[in-house]
Amino acid sequence: QAQFVESGGGSVEAGGSLRLSCAVPAYRWNAHCMVWIRQAANKEREAVAGIDSDDNTKYTASVEGRFTISKDDAQFTVYLQMDSLKPEDTAMYYCAAAPAGCTRRPQFEELVLVTATGWGQGTQVSVFS
Repeated sequence: QAQFVESGGGSVEAGGSLRLSCAVPAYRWNAHCMVWIRQAANKEREAVAGIDSDDNTKYTASVEGRFTISKDDAQFTVYLQMDSLKPEDTAMYYCAAAPAGCTRRPQFEELVLVTATGWGQGTQVSVFS
């Protein structure tokens, strides 16, 4: 089963920016909500952002206003633009697919963590102060 392939991570100073990319298998594209999930060392996984087929988006509170999720339907690619990065954003970032309409669910974060599939190897983001 083809997996998602994340890229674009790196090490950046606090206040800086990074743009993550995720190549999605074509057969997973239309029927799902695309999400970014992160996991820091010794911490629980956290659903960071999601985007559905109508470009509706949802963010966890800690990244609202700093991160922007977007997608390119022609390239089957999902992006996560991360600005004003903080040391607490340091984590491995993964993209995955969640059920259609995930951004409109009241328990977005819980839903994503339980149902997300297609995880890749992830891309490491390190923010230093």
